[in-house]
Amino acid sequence: MLLVDSHCHLDRLSYGSKQTDMADVLAKAAALEVGYFLCVSVTQAQFPTMLAAIAPYPQVFASCGVHPLNQDPGVDADLLLTQAADPSVVAIGETGLDYFYSPENKEVQQASFREHIRVARALNKPLIIHTRDAQQDTLQIMREEGADQVGGVLHCFTESLEMAEAAMAMGFYISISGIVTFKNAAALQSVVKALPLERLLVETDSPYLAPIPYRGRENEPAFVRDVAQFIADLREIPLAVLAEATSHNFFELFKLAKK
Repeated sequence: MLLVDSHCHLDRLSYGSKQTDMADVLAKAAALEVGYFLCVSVTQAQFPTMLAAIAPYPQVFASCGVHPLNQDPGVDADLLLTQAADPSVVAIGETGLDYFYSPENKEVQQASFREHIRVARALNKPLIIHTRDAQQDTLQIMREEGADQVGGVLHCFTESLEMAEAAMAMGFYISISGIVTFKNAAALQSVVKALPLERLLVETDSPYLAPIPYRGRENEPAFVRDVAQFIADLREIPLAVLAEATSHNFFELFKLAKK
């Protein structure tokens, strides 16, 4: 069996306090059959450091982008194009819109989102999209900027089935994090049961959003197995079936070969 953590921030774990080092984190995940990882960029300034940190690990892939909540000083589109052209970068993002935490700078987020889609199209690399409380604007910008030409994933998905279906119609995948295990996640659980298996990914978003039974702890890639097990139980299928499907989807989406 093979599991993939399709979205994590390995460079942001608490090494030296809560974690030993990156090698140990990856080894703990491998012991639970989590074999591949996508380390996701959230700022341009920290991107080179992130890339250097994961370079020794061929099982870890990279993305390049600016999180919608990290808009100070904003996205440098020319630099993004240069950084994202690195052959080790398999995706653009994370990008998108977050009106839950930062509704006051909608216009800045929207401009950044559009730039990311344009870079993705220029480089023919898929998008990693963060969306929260911004369904209509997210889908509208995706359509207007031609996001369907490159596809991608709506990560850490917590929105409606209708939004998921609209995104999937544009060639996107839907990634589910440990939020699905939370006690107040009944609506999301209903969505997850309805999603087609061939469009599903699993993730931790570590070091954030640790699933039950690890709430209150720093999240880590090993815990993606708990996310996957919960979803498998929810859908009443074996874990091995879910693992095979989500791993296949990951390599298909990001045009990757297993190393």
